[in-house]
Amino acid sequence: MVDEFEDEADAADDAASDTDDREFAQRVEDARDLLDEDATALYVGVVRDGREVDSTFAQRADDAQQEGMQALSLLASHIRLVSDEAGVDYTTVAGDAVTLAEQLDEHE
Repeated sequence: MVDEFEDEADAADDAASDTDDREFAQRVEDARDLLDEDATALYVGVVRDGREVDSTFAQRADDAQQEGMQALSLLASHIRLVSDEAGVDYTTVAGDAVTLAEQLDEHE
């Protein structure tokens, strides 16, 4: 009887994992579709096993002020996205990001 419950739990875990994989694949496809549009700036980061593997940032702008605004817009959008995913206020995410940035500076 215990084996039946374990088998059901394993099946549920596999189904959840498949759903997560499909959702992630859809998000990757959505990101690729956005690149086909007339984008002026992008940020890509790759995370594996909870650690950032690599990231890149690129943008096109007519002047330095526009470049700065695009960079801030990307940052703000990312903070909003993370806060939505985490279910917390965006100011909390922004504060945590500042704290992490300061810690990174201390380790360099």
